[in-house]
Amino acid sequence: MAKWTILAEGCKGCGLCVEACPKKILCLDSGTINHKGHTPARMMDESRCTGCGFCATMCPDCVITISR
Repeated sequence: MAKWTILAEGCKGCGLCVEACPKKILCLDSGTINHKGHTPARMMDESRCTGCGFCATMCPDCVITISR
C-alpha cells in the first residue's frame, strides 16, 4: 500500500496534483490555510491510492512524496 505525504506549509494550492490524480482522491482543503495563505492539497481516501506518483510528478513545489 502506498503512503502519500505532503508538506502542507510548502503547498501553494495550485491544484495540479488534484487534476493529475487518476483516482480523483485529492482535493484542496478549503478548511486549512497554510502560513503562505494558500489552501493545501489533501488526500480524501488514502486506501484508494495506487501510488502512481502522478501527483508528485505534477507538483511544481515538490512537496508531495509517495512511499511504499
